[in-house]
Amino acid sequence: MSVTAAASCSRLRRRHIISVLLYTVLGVGAIGMVFPFVWMVVTSFKLPQDVFSLQLIPKAATISHYAALFERTPFIGWVTNSFIVACITTISVALFDTVAGYILAQFSFHGKQLIFIAILSTMMVPTEMLIIPWYIASVKLEWVDTYIGILFPGLMSAFGIFLMKQFMEQVPQDLLDAARIDGMNEWNIMFRIAVPLVRPALATLCILTFLSSWNAFIWPLIVTQSPEQLTIPVGIAFFSSEQKDISGWAMIMTAATLSVLPLIIVFLIFQKQIIRGIALTGLK
Repeated sequence: MSVTAAASCSRLRRRHIISVLLYTVLGVGAIGMVFPFVWMVVTSFKLPQDVFSLQLIPKAATISHYAALFERTPFIGWVTNSFIVACITTISVALFDTVAGYILAQFSFHGKQLIFIAILSTMMVPTEMLIIPWYIASVKLEWVDTYIGILFPGLMSAFGIFLMKQFMEQVPQDLLDAARIDGMNEWNIMFRIAVPLVRPALATLCILTFLSSWNAFIWPLIVTQSPEQLTIPVGIAFFSSEQKDISGWAMIMTAATLSVLPLIIVFLIFQKQIIRGIALTGLK
């Protein structure tokens, strides 16, 4: 065997060992991430006396917790509220962030960089610091315990503007100039030419916004008062605080399982768009 062949075999062995180690680490990490979710789903089917059992697969299963959850809580109302808030927020963010990203990417005007830096700087401010001014505004405008009160802080996002601007800069300027020469106005150019070319970014923005709005907890907890206005995370939190017996833990797991099902469905359907949109962010 020549020296070159031996060196090649040695490199292949090293690559194989490294690949095995990487997949092992990733497998262990995946198990650590998935196991709590599996335990939650399994516990929702356990009998009350088996809730604290260490057996992953129970000897007997029941769906009574699901029926009891709908009887004892307004779970359908929580889902409806979360769905309405998430959908309106997603549509608003998709519209306004796309327009803002297009303007910042395709137009030149005084102070553009300063405005963009100011928008990005808002991402550095913790949400907890904004809650007090948000609540004061909600009280003065009588938005407490209303849909608009839950919605207004998330109708635009700095991350969405950044994401859309990065993608809008990739749209060929010659294509836009040709559309202007043909007499198209800027609205038609943006929606009929630019937006279709940045569809992965828009899909990613919509999906991430929907997931974030669905899981929002702190602000809906503060701005809602009546049980009819609660969203899923807040409703589950109140419900879990009222459970005192062992069967209550199974009910909590049941509510949590049902609350994540829409998110799993959305991710499974649009996971390619999420990965592609994030992977292409910032590329020119």
